[in-house]
Amino acid sequence: MKDQMEPRVPPFSTTQNRSLREEVYDYLRNEMNRGGLQPGSFLDLDHLAKRIGVSRTPLREALLHLETQGFVTVLPRRGFRLNPLSLEDIRNYFEIIGALESATMLSVGRNLVPADIANMRQLNLAMADAVAANDFTRYYELNLAFHEVYLGRSSNQQLLDMIRSLKQRLYDWPRREGFVKAWEEESIQVEHERLLQFLEQGAIEDAAAYLQHVHWSFQLQEPYLHAYFFASQGSDSSVG
Repeated sequence: MKDQMEPRVPPFSTTQNRSLREEVYDYLRNEMNRGGLQPGSFLDLDHLAKRIGVSRTPLREALLHLETQGFVTVLPRRGFRLNPLSLEDIRNYFEIIGALESATMLSVGRNLVPADIANMRQLNLAMADAVAANDFTRYYELNLAFHEVYLGRSSNQQLLDMIRSLKQRLYDWPRREGFVKAWEEESIQVEHERLLQFLEQGAIEDAAAYLQHVHWSFQLQEPYLHAYFFASQGSDSSVG
């Protein structure tokens, strides 16, 4: 593993509500987000445990949790490999997220009230300001919040956990500093706007279909996805 992790690690401490495994998991996710752990690299369990000052057990448990989310692969006698993101992964994640968000909209869309839709519209306007200011971090946070307005109406926690995990897999491994401005503008000005129109009209089935077949359509978004994930890598179709 490349020695990219910060030399000073915050002390881990268990509380009544958080286990050491959860603390280690959060630390690893933060390192992945900032680029301290890079896709394609291998982790030596003993070295990493010593580096961050914990035993192998909570570290292994945290890594196994990351494995269930698709971030790492356990390789016999080689340890843990941090998975790069391939074009096929992106295709699959878009298909899954689109299906799940569409199903959620069908389930909860009629429970949305005018204040929810007004909130989404305000978040969309704030996204436009963030794009104009070239502030991708702010845009990304607002975009998540936009979708969370209707996702948060669902009581299906497993479904929500899967959607959120897949979005992290797509955009936080690591979080990119730049973005494709034309893509974000298309999303805000056309796709989000059309979705809001459907919701204002009470056309929930149309809103759900639009989420799945347009907003999360790999085929329609593919040019932007190539520009965002692979532009710096030529024809290579993996990130890391």
